[in-house]
Amino acid sequence: MKIELQNKKVFIKNQGLKKEIHPFWFRERVNGNDYIDKTTQQRLFDPTKLERNIKIDFLNLSKDFLEVTFDDGAYTKLAIQNILKEFQNIDDLEYIEKVQWDSSFNKSNNFRFTENFSEKEEMYKALINFYKYGFVIFNNVPTQNNYIINFANSIGSIRRTNFGEFFNVKSKPNPNDLAYTSLALAPHTDNPYRKPVPCIQMLHCIENKVNGGLSTLVDGFTVTEKLKKDFPNYYKILTEVKVRFQFIDQTVVLEDWSEIIKLNEKGKFKQVRFSPRLDFVPGMEIDKLEIYYTAREKISELYSSENYKLQFKLEPGDLLMIDNYRLLHGRTSYNANEGERFLQGCYIDYDSTEGKLNHLRRKFNL
Repeated sequence: MKIELQNKKVFIKNQGLKKEIHPFWFRERVNGNDYIDKTTQQRLFDPTKLERNIKIDFLNLSKDFLEVTFDDGAYTKLAIQNILKEFQNIDDLEYIEKVQWDSSFNKSNNFRFTENFSEKEEMYKALINFYKYGFVIFNNVPTQNNYIINFANSIGSIRRTNFGEFFNVKSKPNPNDLAYTSLALAPHTDNPYRKPVPCIQMLHCIENKVNGGLSTLVDGFTVTEKLKKDFPNYYKILTEVKVRFQFIDQTVVLEDWSEIIKLNEKGKFKQVRFSPRLDFVPGMEIDKLEIYYTAREKISELYSSENYKLQFKLEPGDLLMIDNYRLLHGRTSYNANEGERFLQGCYIDYDSTEGKLNHLRRKFNL
């Protein structure tokens, strides 16, 4: 893909096709100090009030920049790479390739927390790893005074739910969720019944004095690609049929419908929702239901397989950040009489990590 000029017109050429770029497209991107606010990058003009039949008076194309002067006197200088990126409809995060992993994962994905960590280049590296692998672990995060709130808000904003701004994960009487017991939890995604599902979960270890209670992670992206390759008919039905997810306690009833494997508009992996204790398959023809149940059983078998599961113990001060659209998490059972296992959790959404990543990229010119 490249830019070409001809008779005061700008063309974009891609795979043998050549198309003109509308002059007004450039005019509304005029970026001088008279046209945009330096701090916010917001326009100081309303493009809907401009004359639509704007014309280009002068063009200059160099290796890295395109300069445009218009017949109303406006001038702009645009980076070629930014123009091409917009026509490819790819944002910066799509350039971070998802790396598939399984139980053999042995890359160090831990970052040591220090004062003002969220403004350091190490945070940028941690967020890049988060988007590559779907999780990252921060060590040495303070455990006093519900510090998880400070940590989450240093990246973005906490997504409050009916469980509160944050929640304490420990065994307790009469729980409204199995997370608040000492039972084993099979690999699952959180809150599949919400609209929308929280994107990112944080789990901060405060105490962990039991022998069991190991944290588990599974890469839903890896398992989905395995299913797509080896069991295409199962993959197809799990990407097509929407099931009902439901949560009920004494104060709220939450429901949403979704496919277990959700694809984006390009037909690529976007999200997995998997929590067999909370899903209800709709009524369908008996033959179709038979295929669906077999497909769900197969993907559950893959999620639970030792071939795909990471298993580790969180120590006090460890904060695990999980992509809840991509990864499944769980834990092994433990004996609450051995001591206390106490984690604190909260949710944030993608705009938090995206905004922080873009800010740090700009700050460190990365």
